[in-house]
Amino acid sequence: MPATTPDLPYRGPTAGRPGGLPLPPGRMPLLRGGRMLKRWRYVGAYGPELMVCVASVQIGPARQAFWAVWDREAEELHERTLMRSGPVRLAPGKVSVRDRGVEIELAFDEGPAIEVVSAHGSQYAWTRKQAPVRLRGTVDLGGTLHLIDQPGIVDDSAGYHARHTAWQWSAGVGIGADGSSLAWNLVAGLHDAPAGSERTVWVDGVPHEVGPAEFAADLSSVTVGGGERLAFAQEAMRARRDNRLVVVSDYAQPFGTFAGELPEGIRVAEGYGVMERHDVRW
Repeated sequence: MPATTPDLPYRGPTAGRPGGLPLPPGRMPLLRGGRMLKRWRYVGAYGPELMVCVASVQIGPARQAFWAVWDREAEELHERTLMRSGPVRLAPGKVSVRDRGVEIELAFDEGPAIEVVSAHGSQYAWTRKQAPVRLRGTVDLGGTLHLIDQPGIVDDSAGYHARHTAWQWSAGVGIGADGSSLAWNLVAGLHDAPAGSERTVWVDGVPHEVGPAEFAADLSSVTVGGGERLAFAQEAMRARRDNRLVVVSDYAQPFGTFAGELPEGIRVAEGYGVMERHDVRW
């Protein structure tokens, strides 16, 4: 079934996904329609003391992994990107890092998720977002042990994205002015159809799709739907540029705090998370 049929975009549970497309957890070929398979799992835990992210990435046969810890109290960013996955392990419900004196051990319950399948040119891409996910465990920064018990997001993505793909993204968690627990996943450039997108705000764990998102060029804010605006205060920056002939990538993902408003008049009293800009030829 071509990815450009009216069956896409699809947003909903696993059981209702369009047939005829190889999708996780099934096998996906490394090449389809002349495009390489790209897939990744990103786990982020965001809070007032530490913000942590760990990811494993596959582009065709190549592998990459990265981890980062933003220690807000010490104002220190610890991070590393690796062209192999050995020190970084992501398994169902688990994250483990052992790398240059840093040890990260986190566990979480895999649970209900938002799945989206979108056409991407002549092919397609898939994503699965879980939020808010409670991550518990430890982060050891060279002998300084931190206990983690805070919310975050799990992002699984796979597909045959266009040779040139660019997007802006925000993931965060927080507390509303009314005391509600909040999480959000906002994007422009990928899985961003007017309806059937991955754009989601969770209020007390209940997901709601929201309207199109527009990001400031400097990632200082994101405006959603009917004009609601989240302001972002950057605290630490992860950034990387790669030129590996087949893959040319320009990536930035700052950690920081959020304030402002989400759709339905939800005021964000306290918010933590990331913004992201990625422009890649792969």
